[in-house]
Amino acid sequence: MSPLLPTVPWRVASLLLLISCETPAVDLDRLQLVDLTHALNQSTIFWPTSPTRFTLDTLSYGMTPGGWFYSAHTFASPEHGGTHLDAPIHFGAGQATTDRIPLNQLVAPGIVIDIRDSAQANPDYLLSVDDIQRFEAVHGQIPAGAIVLLYTGWSARWPDIESYLGDDTPGDASNLHFPSFGVDAVTFLLTERGIGALGADVASIDYGASTDFQVHRLVAASGV
Repeated sequence: MSPLLPTVPWRVASLLLLISCETPAVDLDRLQLVDLTHALNQSTIFWPTSPTRFTLDTLSYGMTPGGWFYSAHTFASPEHGGTHLDAPIHFGAGQATTDRIPLNQLVAPGIVIDIRDSAQANPDYLLSVDDIQRFEAVHGQIPAGAIVLLYTGWSARWPDIESYLGDDTPGDASNLHFPSFGVDAVTFLLTERGIGALGADVASIDYGASTDFQVHRLVAASGV
């Protein structure tokens, strides 16, 4: 492997083609684009029980006999690491796989709820219904179909495994500590607001100390 390759960021990318006869073209010069991904590489944090990590193998890197430069690689990675999407089937038998998720469920208003202060004081903090109602008192009601993103500040800890997950014991997920969504809050978002997706800057939409993954089970059953 070339010594240069470990510095190259690798991301899984999707290309969406949006076609409309009525909506004008988006002027990207007027927008701030925010990259929320983490690179897939040898430093990527994966769920502790994963038996493998990210691997990158070189097929070609350099000048060819024909006289031109050519770069090509293969990579392998566990599903649950870095920036990734959990399809409903992850915790819901018979629910949608990634390819069956409607695109309009993934392209929607993004609602960011900031719980950094609470999470800093308590690494096991859970988003509450009160947190949501305080947010809505300032910003208005969360619209149906929205993607609700939880901002805990944990992204600043990446890629320090012990700091990000709360524990760095290989193969052991029994002593993790990081904040996330509370069950009551998610129930409210699903039943009262009809959201389309959840996202967070932590390793799971269930908090680190969870042993029954109720949030995963709730959203999967709802196709979220």
